Amino acid sequence: MISNILADKPHAVCIPSPAQGHIKPMIKLAKLLHCKGFHITFVNTVLNHQRLLKSRGPDAMTGLPGFRFESIPDGLPPSNENATEDVAAVCEAAMKNLLAPFNELLDKLNDSASSNAPPVTCIVSDGIMLFAIDAAEMHQIPIVLFFTFSACSFMGIKKFQALQEKGLTPLKDESFLTNGYLDKVVDWIPGMRGIRLRDLPSSIRTTDPDDFMFKYCVECAGRASEGSAVIFHTFDVLEQEVLSALYPMFPRVYTIGPLELLLNQKQEADLSSVGCNLWKEEVECLH
Repeated sequence: MISNILADKPHAVCIPSPAQGHIKPMIKLAKLLHCKGFHITFVNTVLNHQRLLKSRGPDAMTGLPGFRFESIPDGLPPSNENATEDVAAVCEAAMKNLLAPFNELLDKLNDSASSNAPPVTCIVSDGIMLFAIDAAEMHQIPIVLFFTFSACSFMGIKKFQALQEKGLTPLKDESFLTNGYLDKVVDWIPGMRGIRLRDLPSSIRTTDPDDFMFKYCVECAGRASEGSAVIFHTFDVLEQEVLSALYPMFPRVYTIGPLELLLNQKQEADLSSVGCNLWKEEVECLH
């Protein structure tokens, strides 16, 4: 049984993509939500949970009052610590393996008798973890999609299908990578005047019409509108034009950044004990 005070707290389940460059901004966002009164459950894969224990020590996953860690299996080989840096492998494993254990975790968290936590009020998922959208729908929980890359990158991905329909991708052959073709200006993407093909996310540089990452990116961009809101890791002044073009596409669009600057304004000293580096840190060089 949980106390009335705890039961009234909003509870956000944060689930990043398992790659280091996605975990770090998600945990910073989770810390900011914790500072605003949210109970946080931060979900790593089992492989990354073990890597964090190895790099940060046995107390790394202890968390704080109201901030705890959980892990779910992702099916990636435990013998390969760098497996989570292969984005295609991560996305494919997530599609195949994460929905069922994530659903089980949500059931456990919503069982107040066993979880000692308030009911889950929202999911904050990395925008490329599509299984979380399905889980949110099954549990009738609002989901917010956090894109850890720029708004310009998202808009580029949003237009992948149009680029394909116009015959601009896939490339005819690998010579198109170096023959100047990628300098072609694409003048019809909203908010991105003067953008060249080479400036767009790299998945367009495939020669394979069935390229997995290209298709996965198209699906991610297409399903983003299923979230209650989207958050971009940016700020308005930096990407004003493209953000203005994105606002009408979604129920709610928020920007947040720079995350490190926002965290530095918080006075909670305990937050520094919550880390996310998958590699062992050598702090001696800082002294």
